[in-house]
Amino acid sequence: MTTVAHVHEATDSPFALSHLDSLESEAVHIFREVAGEFERPVILFSGGKDSIVMLHLALKAFAPAPIPFTLLHVDTGHNFPEVIEYRDRTVERHGVRLHVASVQEYIDAGKLRERPDGTRNPLQTVPLTEAIQQHRFDAVFGGGRRDEEKARAKERVFSLRDEFSQWDPRRQRPELWQLYNGRHAPGEHVRVFPLSNWTELDVWQYIQREGIELPEIYFAHEREVFARNGMWLTAGEWGGPKETETVETRLIRYRTVGDMSCTGAVDSDATTLDAVIAEIAASRLTERGATRADDKLSEAAMEDRKREGYF
Repeated sequence: MTTVAHVHEATDSPFALSHLDSLESEAVHIFREVAGEFERPVILFSGGKDSIVMLHLALKAFAPAPIPFTLLHVDTGHNFPEVIEYRDRTVERHGVRLHVASVQEYIDAGKLRERPDGTRNPLQTVPLTEAIQQHRFDAVFGGGRRDEEKARAKERVFSLRDEFSQWDPRRQRPELWQLYNGRHAPGEHVRVFPLSNWTELDVWQYIQREGIELPEIYFAHEREVFARNGMWLTAGEWGGPKETETVETRLIRYRTVGDMSCTGAVDSDATTLDAVIAEIAASRLTERGATRADDKLSEAAMEDRKREGYF
């Protein structure tokens, strides 16, 4: 019978991996597995913290060689300028190729119609799926984590999409002992989530350990915002604020970044990594639950969009 002392003894072994080392090792294994199984993988890269960590892990997985993947960003046209600047600077620094699928171009061409609420996040699905088909990507890396939202908790690491990029939770495959099944029919592809088992706190602790640079928007700064549906939103051409909404300057930061029309800020004075980590450790709300209006459209908002081909 194993005693508590024996468990502690095993955990304290100099050969045991730390929690972050274990998560990193799993992610690196996933990247290498995809490189070996698929012909045209791509990494979804927005300049948000999860995609930044994902790119960092990919670079580690294949160093000193360059990563064997291109990057893809579905640009809503309403992204935070700080994040787009970081995205472009990172792409240039690492010498990787970036494909940009523009929601604005689809609107201008009449393929998509602007929503009354100005939110463009739900409009990303068509540009994403058509970019996958156009470039014949057979594996698409996403930064989704199971702790973010209940629909994402249903995902496997390798998540099969049909020829229309649609997700069916009933077609999820078992993944025992980190054995991943990448088999797919012509026209289908696999979404791959190397950060599935990470939490928001894990991501921040890893960022701190690795010394990863982030857009300044993730740290406390003064910004003009207005209140809507219990969130602080940034004013912009997307349709905010309304006449009844008052703009004020507050000390805030962003836990997640996306379309400005649906990504809320949180009151915060956390200007350092230590302060951000302490703040997240004390929080009882997930980052999407606290700051993403698009996930509050219905109880099954995320799952409905995933079935249509969303991230």
